[in-house]
Amino acid sequence: MTTPAATAVKHLLETETTVRLRPRFEGSNINTWIGFKHVNYLVEEAVLEHFRGAGLPSRELFEEYGLGLDVVGLDTRILHAFHQDDVARAVVVPTTKDGATRFGFSVTLYVERDGKELKAVTSKAEVSLRIDSYLAPLEYPAELARFAVERLGGLAEPSAHHGAKVAVAANTALSAGRGTAGADPVLDQLLAGDNAFGWKWRIPYPYCHFNERLALSGYLRQVEEVVDLFLADRGISIKTLLDDRQWIPVVPRSQIQFLDEALMEEDLYTVFTVEEIFKDFTYTARTDFYVVRDGRLVQTATGRITHGYAVFENRRDWSLVGFDERVVRALSGDRAEG
Repeated sequence: MTTPAATAVKHLLETETTVRLRPRFEGSNINTWIGFKHVNYLVEEAVLEHFRGAGLPSRELFEEYGLGLDVVGLDTRILHAFHQDDVARAVVVPTTKDGATRFGFSVTLYVERDGKELKAVTSKAEVSLRIDSYLAPLEYPAELARFAVERLGGLAEPSAHHGAKVAVAANTALSAGRGTAGADPVLDQLLAGDNAFGWKWRIPYPYCHFNERLALSGYLRQVEEVVDLFLADRGISIKTLLDDRQWIPVVPRSQIQFLDEALMEEDLYTVFTVEEIFKDFTYTARTDFYVVRDGRLVQTATGRITHGYAVFENRRDWSLVGFDERVVRALSGDRAEG
C-alpha cells in the first residue's frame, strides 16, 4: 500500500511544478530593476512552492517531523532583468539523481516583454532536510530518510584554510554595526597574498532560521554586503560610480554551496577574492565564509559571482559597459583615486 509520504516524495522527485511569483519591492534599489539577491529569493520561493504542492510544506516538515528545509546549493544565471511589478512564471523540474542525498531541482523563471515570454533566469538548486537538534527529535517517514542529515554541508571540498589553527581574536563588539574590516589576526591569515577583501561580522538573529542557523537568504545578503564594502574599499563605491557615470552593478551569475553550518551570534569571516577580469567587461570573484571553533577555521560556505556594470540611459533602459582603467586598477588591487 502506498503511503502519503511515498506519494509526496514521488511528487518531489518526478512532478514538475509551475507557480507565478512577483519580486519583492525591497529588491529594487536602483531605478526599478531587481537585484540578484531577490532573483534568488524567487528561485527559493519556487522550490518551497514545489514542496507545498507535494504536501510537504516546510512548516509541516519542521513541526510534524522535526526536519528543517534548507536550500544548500544554488547556481543562478540571469539572462533578462526583472523589474518592479513583473510577474515571473517559475517552472521547477526535479533533477535528483538515484542515490543522491539532496533533492535537486532545475528552476527556470520566465517574464513577459512586449507580448512575448522570455526565459529570464535559469538556476540549479539543492535541498537538504536538516534533523532538528535544538528540540527533542521527532520520527519522520522512512521515505525522507535519504535526504535527512544531522548536519548541513559536507559534499564539496573546502579551501586550504579549512581546519587551520588561528590566533584567538576578540569577538566582534556589539557597537561595530556592520562589523569590521580592520586589523584582525584571523583576517590577516585569510587574506595573505591574495587580491582579496575580508570582513568580520557577528551573525544576527534576523539572518537565521530554525532557531540557530544562518539561512541561504542570510548568505545572499552577505554576498551583497561584502561586494558593497569591497568596492568602497577600492575607491569605486556603488554610489561613486552612480554619481559620476550612472553606472549600476549587475550580477549575471551567482553561486553558493553550503560546506557546514554557521550559527547565530558567531563571528562570520567573509573573504571576497577577485579571480579573473574577463576582457575588461566582467570579473569573477569567489566568496568564502568561515567561523572559528576550538581555535581552528571552519569553512561554512563558498560561492562565486560574475560582476559587471551597466549604464542607464533613462529610468527604464540600460546597457552593459566595459571597464575603464580606473575600475580595472581598482579590481586588480590598486586603489583608485577619488
